[in-house]
Amino acid sequence: MSTQSTPGIDDAGTTDHPSRSDGFVRGLSSAIGGPLGDHATALDRPAGQERRFWTAVRIVLALTCLTLALHWVQKSPCQDGAWQNNVQYTRFCYTDVLALYYAEGLNEGKVPYRDHPVEYPVLTGYFMGALGLPVHAVGDGDPSINQGQWFYNLNALVLGALAVATVAVILALRRRRPWDAALFALAPALVLTATVNWDLLAIGLAAFGLLAWARKRPAVAGVLLGLAGAAKLWPLFLLGPILVLALRADRIRAALVATGTAIAAVVLVNLPAARAYPENWDRFFELNTTRPIDWGTLWYIGRYLDGKVGNDPAQLGPFEWLNANIPTLNTVSYALFGLACLGVAVLALRAPRRPRLAQLAFLVVAAFLIFSKVWSQQFVLWLLPLVVLARPKWGAFLAWQIAEVCYFVAFYGELLGAATSRPVFPEGVFVLASTLRLATVVVLCVLVVKEILHPERDVVRANYPDDPDGGVLDGAPDAPWLDRWRLPTKSEPSPEPVST
Repeated sequence: MSTQSTPGIDDAGTTDHPSRSDGFVRGLSSAIGGPLGDHATALDRPAGQERRFWTAVRIVLALTCLTLALHWVQKSPCQDGAWQNNVQYTRFCYTDVLALYYAEGLNEGKVPYRDHPVEYPVLTGYFMGALGLPVHAVGDGDPSINQGQWFYNLNALVLGALAVATVAVILALRRRRPWDAALFALAPALVLTATVNWDLLAIGLAAFGLLAWARKRPAVAGVLLGLAGAAKLWPLFLLGPILVLALRADRIRAALVATGTAIAAVVLVNLPAARAYPENWDRFFELNTTRPIDWGTLWYIGRYLDGKVGNDPAQLGPFEWLNANIPTLNTVSYALFGLACLGVAVLALRAPRRPRLAQLAFLVVAAFLIFSKVWSQQFVLWLLPLVVLARPKWGAFLAWQIAEVCYFVAFYGELLGAATSRPVFPEGVFVLASTLRLATVVVLCVLVVKEILHPERDVVRANYPDDPDGGVLDGAPDAPWLDRWRLPTKSEPSPEPVST
């Protein structure tokens, strides 16, 4: 009996080529001669058999370094800290890393939490101190040193290394699909926001946590995800999909080990600052509890619509009312996120085939951003590695990235208008950009859900028998109790109704 190769996979059945398997890339490739040919596939031969130096892995890593170099150039007008005439907004180069070196007192040698409250989770505060205090010590003895510039460049170097490490993790998880990592490497959002804040610290740790889970080391995965959650809260949300998928596969023990070690890591990292300086440590939680609706969120869009729809200026619209009642806003936001997580859990248990971990992880983190009252410009980085692992298709990805670039430009226009009291764009332009960003993320979620319900459309499954990120879940059968509850696959007949 003859066999037929899967489209997009080379003769060895190991490597995907987007110009063959991705309809969007295949269409674009026609402008430069068509899909990748047999001679070019030498780039993707197994290790030790490459005929050329520039393998797919090396090309992607080089592209990542190039993107980070472009980011450094893009931020260079702000590196000296002499932000005159709002240059940080007119040149799109504002970064919290440089601004907070002074705002958090690191330029004066203040130790985070001990001498100054920090608005971020503890591992980010420790990271700031670990890099900032040595810079201050050197600069204190040599006044000719621009401490802020040294601090920014040191952070850029470390955060850039974490970005490269994240791409290396994606490559390790997708050995048969190395070109998927190019979505991360070439993402415009990475060029624009890589060092706006310290988000790449949590992203790098979370990526290694996913790799440890894929390598069937749940305890190590839990520690790494816990450390990532101690830097930014969102990596802890990844434990939810792990638990639900483990429940479906009857591998709950491994998931509980990962969850337990993650909790232990978070507690151990937080404990020193929480016990010694409770008020300064609590600044992060206090700020997130009391802050109102922030720019660019679903709630911000709603406030704008309140102003357009309402007829009585003395009567607050629903979103304006929520902004004036922060505890209720918090409750509604958390409740909507909780309902979204419940929906993802039901989807995970009822899907005809067990979803991949990356698919659920993307849905959960995206839901958090969609319903959150804060959606800072650099939060786009949270979704980058997850969407690459969940749905590595260029078309919708590029549409989302274009929307993010539009939002980035509109956001800086909003900042400049606030600084000068002269609007750069009409408010409706910023709201439109915010809506486009929100809509493209929702579209990505819908596409991921469709591929969960129709796993034959999942391009990753065309190269892997099950879930390359699944670890102990990869290839595991479903628990017997799910047989009557899950949706039937295409090849399975619907269950006959039981007469009563």
